[in-house]
Amino acid sequence: MSECSHDCASCASKGSCSSKESLLAKANAKSRVKKVIAVMSGKGGVGKSLVTELLAVGAANRGLKVAVLDADITGPSIPAAFGVYERATADEENNILPPKSMTGVSIMSLNLLIDNPEDPVVWRGPVLAGVVKQFWSDVAWGDVDVMFVDMPPGTGDVPLTVFQSLPLDGAVVVTTPQDVVSMIVEKAVRMAGMMKIPVLGIVENMASFKCPDCGKVHRIFGESSVAELAERHGVKATAELPMDPAVAKFVDGGAVEHADVSALDGLLDEVLKDVSNK
Repeated sequence: MSECSHDCASCASKGSCSSKESLLAKANAKSRVKKVIAVMSGKGGVGKSLVTELLAVGAANRGLKVAVLDADITGPSIPAAFGVYERATADEENNILPPKSMTGVSIMSLNLLIDNPEDPVVWRGPVLAGVVKQFWSDVAWGDVDVMFVDMPPGTGDVPLTVFQSLPLDGAVVVTTPQDVVSMIVEKAVRMAGMMKIPVLGIVENMASFKCPDCGKVHRIFGESSVAELAERHGVKATAELPMDPAVAKFVDGGAVEHADVSALDGLLDEVLKDVSNK
C-alpha cells in the first residue's frame, strides 16, 4: 500500500501520516477479520462479481467463516446471487449487522440498505468511497476467516479507497480471453503493484463453452491468454471458468451456493494459504 504523496502543506494530518497504517479505516470494534482479498478488474462486464461469489462459496465449502463486502456501490449484485433480500439491521450500539446467506456467508451491500434496490445510485466518487469505508468501519462483521471485496471496475476513486483504507492481503484479477480486455486488465494488475498489494491469482472468465450435444469445447472469445498474463507479472495461481448455463441459472435464482466451484480449487489454495494460522 503506497504512502500519501500529495502536497501536505494544508493537510490537517501533516506530519502524522508517515506510515501506510495512517490511511487505513478503523475496523469495527466487533469485527475480527483474518484475511481480506480484493476481486478486481480494469474493465466492467468480465464477471468480477461472479468470481467473487464463487470464491466465497468455495471458501465456505471448506468450512471457513466467509464475508463479502460489495464495494461495487453503483452496480451491487452480490445479495441477489446469494438470495439475500432482507434489509440490514443494527444493534443497540448502531453497528450495522450484515445479513447471512443460506450457508452463513455474511454480506454487506448498498442494496441491503436502500428502500428500492432498483433505484440508481447517482453519487459522486467521494461519496461512493465514503460508503465503502463505512462498510468496513460501521459493520459488525464478527469472526471472519476471509473477506472477499467485490471491487468496481477501473482504477478510480473507489478502487483506490479500497486499496488505501482496507487491510488487503492480496487481490484476484478477473479477465476474459479477448486481447483488448487483457490489455485493460493489465492496468488493474499494475495498480495493485503500485499499491504494494500482491496479486494472488488471475481468473479468466468465459474461457470456453462445452457443447451439450457433441461435447466439443469451443473457445468462443479466442485462445486463452491467462497463462501468458500470469507469467508476465509473476503470478502463480490461475483459473479458467467456462461459460456454464447451470452456473448462470443458480446465480439468477439466488442460489449461487449450489454452483460447482471446482474450477477455482487451485486458486483458492493460494488465496486461502495460511488463513487458519493468521
